Amino acid sequence: QVQLVESGGGSVQAGGSLRLSCTAYGSSLYFMGWFRQTPGKEREGVAAILAGVGTTFYADSVKGRFTISQDNGKNIVYLQMNSLKPEDTAMYYCAASYTTGIQPLGVRGYKYWGRGTRVTVSS
Repeated sequence: QVQLVESGGGSVQAGGSLRLSCTAYGSSLYFMGWFRQTPGKEREGVAAILAGVGTTFYADSVKGRFTISQDNGKNIVYLQMNSLKPEDTAMYYCAASYTTGIQPLGVRGYKYWGRGTRVTVSS
């Protein structure tokens, strides 16, 4: 069993930065990712990382602004969000998968989810 705990959300003005953290409690994982969702819309993949190896994946909408990284020793994944825009406003969720052959930014591949942390970007 894996438990994911997110932290670091909050409110910021456009152009600002936030860093989200996700601590994974449990066994080693293959993929960890960050997803976001706004009311009435499907959850979308933002960034993912192949744990241990460090290969990263990003949605086009966040490339060059967001950076996903890991602290293997502490089983923590971070999402550094810079140059935030109002359209980045959403509930952000951490997710984890034991499965190797998944679409890294696809919701279906992830079995474990955190409760989410809210990010609000004002113009």
